[in-house]
Amino acid sequence: MIIKGGGCMKKEKISLCFNIIITILTVVATFIMFTGIKFMHGNEIVLETTKLGMFRFFTVDSNIFMGIVALIFSIYEIKLIKGKINEIPTILYKIKLASTTAVALTFLVVFAYLGPIAHGGIKVMLMNSNLFFHLIIPVLSIITFIFFERCSKLKSKDVFVGLIPTFFYSVFYLTNIIIHTKNGKVSPVYDWYWFVQKGVIQALIICPLIYLITYIISYILYKINKKKVV
Repeated sequence: MIIKGGGCMKKEKISLCFNIIITILTVVATFIMFTGIKFMHGNEIVLETTKLGMFRFFTVDSNIFMGIVALIFSIYEIKLIKGKINEIPTILYKIKLASTTAVALTFLVVFAYLGPIAHGGIKVMLMNSNLFFHLIIPVLSIITFIFFERCSKLKSKDVFVGLIPTFFYSVFYLTNIIIHTKNGKVSPVYDWYWFVQKGVIQALIICPLIYLITYIISYILYKINKKKVV
């Protein structure tokens, strides 16, 4: 997308600020969870662990992916603002769509599914590093993509790019469930999102449903991003 005019350049500068903030918050949140730092205390901590174990969560993986993409986007935006390049490569917008879809899915699953069923409710899902991973970073990412990173070169077929992170994670999650299944049941230790606690057969429903939800999220982000492109 070639940027012309002061208004467009202003949007690039706002986007740059958001992307820098997202990158910094991702580093901070990752450090907090990795080291086990607690700056908020409650009776129960949900979906939070330390060191390499944290990478089993889609929450962490999607947010780190978002942070990396935001950093790369920032570099190109700086080059664009300084006049070193004429446009940001379309492939970066496609990857941004994928990363934004991933954290948007995290946000939706937390507030529509995990929060309501967790003992302690939404509050326990927003403790410590998860305050950033489940809420702040996803919201900032969505706002940035739909309002300040509009791209006329995105096509409807690019919506499917948004499913890629979810697909790869689902392969990992399903494989983990299968190898830890005993008599058709899986311990919550290995089914940490409680998707198949009523039986592994539930995966036949849950998996396609998650793909559908992810597609819908990606499509909505794409449509809003395309609206009134300048």
